[in-house]
Amino acid sequence: MKTTVNNCDFHRAFNGIKPENFSYDGLNALFDYLTEYEDSSDNELELDVIALCCEYTEYESIEEYNDIYGTEYENTEKIEERTTVIYIDDPPGRNTSEYEGRFIIQNY
Repeated sequence: MKTTVNNCDFHRAFNGIKPENFSYDGLNALFDYLTEYEDSSDNELELDVIALCCEYTEYESIEEYNDIYGTEYENTEKIEERTTVIYIDDPPGRNTSEYEGRFIIQNY
């Protein structure tokens, strides 16, 4: 038995279990990414808040990412070579080399 989850349900699930794990806008970006994945792959996902918190991490900036991973990347292009990057704020003209905003990665 499955239940369809909308954006509001998605937020409620995270806020009830792990409210500090993602920002409001981060949850919106993650929800959009996951629903696009479902639509393009014809693969239904199960909403497992803990699993998603383990699989994805939100970063405020490339500097925060660099501090945690011990890298010196200037932008998210190098990260995209390793894993999925979900942009919370749209990159200017979709140019990731100029992006300085928040993002989520699929942990590796």
